[in-house]
Amino acid sequence: MGKLDGRVAVVTGANVGIGKAIAMLFSQEGASVAITARRAEMLEAAAQEIRDATGGKVLAVPGDGAVEANVVGLFEKVVADFGTVDILVNNAAIAGEFGNIWELSAEGFLQALEVNLMGPFLNTREAAKIMIPKKEGKIVNIGSISGKRPLATRTPYTTSKLGLVGMTRTAAVELGAHNINVNVLSPGGVDNDRMTELSERWGLDRGEFKAAVEAASPLNRVSENEDLANVALFLVSDEARNITGFDLNCDAGVFPV
Repeated sequence: MGKLDGRVAVVTGANVGIGKAIAMLFSQEGASVAITARRAEMLEAAAQEIRDATGGKVLAVPGDGAVEANVVGLFEKVVADFGTVDILVNNAAIAGEFGNIWELSAEGFLQALEVNLMGPFLNTREAAKIMIPKKEGKIVNIGSISGKRPLATRTPYTTSKLGLVGMTRTAAVELGAHNINVNVLSPGGVDNDRMTELSERWGLDRGEFKAAVEAASPLNRVSENEDLANVALFLVSDEARNITGFDLNCDAGVFPV
């Protein structure tokens, strides 16, 4: 018996990294999983990888999660194929434009808000419409410890991630009466493609960058994608039924508050 037997989960940005690891684990635990991302070929490859590994039902629905019509269509497709939605994980995000605030473009700032904040809003809205009538649901938004502390040259990203915390806390209050839990899971450094992207954009050697992140951790390590997937599984499981409106760090102790 899996922890998510009979459940239906939607995971955004699930073609790579944390999102794919979450979708893989949810499928292993018995959920039917719908995954979505903008790059159709990579998304279908991820879906097939999960099917091959778990034998589970995996639906790939490509699309831009910041576009309202795409999100509405996503949930219509999931309900048509799987019957309902029990779990939503808003993982899709971009690193955004880098630079001091006086160097940033309005377009770059808005792009980060659209992908990292508008996308979760739209997905949460559509999921809530399905979850409210049945008085049950779990929503997890993937934040970042970078959204809760100063991080020079990352204004668009940090703003969007702190905004995600505010949206989560408000949604938790509104949806609590309907037995729907809404939480934030905030990673620190994760040893994946995003770490490679960040080191390249900052002009740093990846190995040295990873070592610096490890040195900032009391546990002297960074997270793996699977570490985040395990915490996400807990937050959507019955064991976390009384946790809502909470921002949980998974960062090896880098940011202890």
